[in-house]
Amino acid sequence: MSDSAGVFGLDLSVLHPHSHPEDWLLVVSRWTGGGVFKWERVQLEGEGTYECSVTGLVFEASERVLVRYSVLSWSKYGAFLRDSWKFAGPIFNVDTVNKDASVLKSIQFPHSVCLYDPDNEMTFSVLHLKDNRPVIEPTVDHSGSHVKWNVTSLSPLGPIIKTSQPVEHHGVVLVYKQLGSDDNNCSFHIYLATNSSSDIKDICKQVRGYKNRYFRIEKPPTCKLDEGTYRLLSEPEGDIKPQDLKFTLAVTKMKGYFEAFFEQPPPFKLSLIETESDETVWSATIREGDCVDKTERKPRKSALGRRRSSSPSEDETFCKRPRWQDESDGVKAVMTHGQDMSEKQLLQVAKRLGKEWKQVAIYLDLNSRDLDDIQAAEKDVTMQKLKMLVEWKSRRMSGEATPYHLLKSVEELDDLPNEVRQILQDLINNQVAK
Repeated sequence: MSDSAGVFGLDLSVLHPHSHPEDWLLVVSRWTGGGVFKWERVQLEGEGTYECSVTGLVFEASERVLVRYSVLSWSKYGAFLRDSWKFAGPIFNVDTVNKDASVLKSIQFPHSVCLYDPDNEMTFSVLHLKDNRPVIEPTVDHSGSHVKWNVTSLSPLGPIIKTSQPVEHHGVVLVYKQLGSDDNNCSFHIYLATNSSSDIKDICKQVRGYKNRYFRIEKPPTCKLDEGTYRLLSEPEGDIKPQDLKFTLAVTKMKGYFEAFFEQPPPFKLSLIETESDETVWSATIREGDCVDKTERKPRKSALGRRRSSSPSEDETFCKRPRWQDESDGVKAVMTHGQDMSEKQLLQVAKRLGKEWKQVAIYLDLNSRDLDDIQAAEKDVTMQKLKMLVEWKSRRMSGEATPYHLLKSVEELDDLPNEVRQILQDLINNQVAK
């Protein structure tokens, strides 16, 4: 398997013959609107290709334009699909603000279809709703992660695929443990979703809305999921409801989840079974250390010479967006007013990272597909590490990509080289001195 192989043995360097992700500019979307209907907006600064770091949508623009879009539900639009057409990824409502749709040359929609079988010929298209009437339009290219479509007009749009064969999707299994349940009474929620940032983000929001609080247990989440019915089994046997769960590509927040309850302490082995084939598509062992919320440890001195709070905010618990407490005045000033790291500084860090750099990426909230894309686009290992750090920076708000934030994100990684800790601490000290 090459270095650019994907999670399921997929060589992304082969599947990206016409795309050049190293030339794409990453942009961060912003929410607007209120109530039930919300839009995300991205500002495209001029001619070029831009990827939204939240949803994975890729826009090719001919000039400066503000684009807004929202994720729709296939439960409404799936009725327009006939014969052997199936949806292949999220459906979006896309619009340009105060400009004609023609300023967008093309849109690349993220898809979750596994393309690991070269004998299974698949035809991608785009379902385009014009005046509430469905039109199936051809695409111009596809890769292991995106479907490219030349813009004709804008309205609800989503990638679809025509095949008479079963379609497997890149999927994830996300495990959350309820806070407050002790070692002898463990309660979990287990979610199934496509491996897309928008689906995972929806689950995060859904969990945060519950009356009870949960934290995520980090386990290898990726698997292959087909639309169908799944069963969750456990060793030792626990109380799992429902017995079977139907997985669809509908918007994640409309889906259910497995609830597993154990009266005995861990370990627990969880296995996800596809009921029709009786195949195990995912399994993981939940150990005693996994059931401890690592954001609620006792106060102790950190690498930055301050005490951590034992009362994390909800953002810190669920989305790993820390809110700092009890800093010294100097460090707090760096956090509030410090400058984001430059690419030159990130390169200094990249050069000191070793084989553990992929673990660092996980601590920085990148996923396995992000790493596959980086390795497919860049063969030099040092540049792969740099691109990983640049990707982390691009996903953060201005002022939240300082040396302080980077060190805070990875300080719990035992394998982090001392050289990396030292250079980040030196950069922090330099900012404090200024």
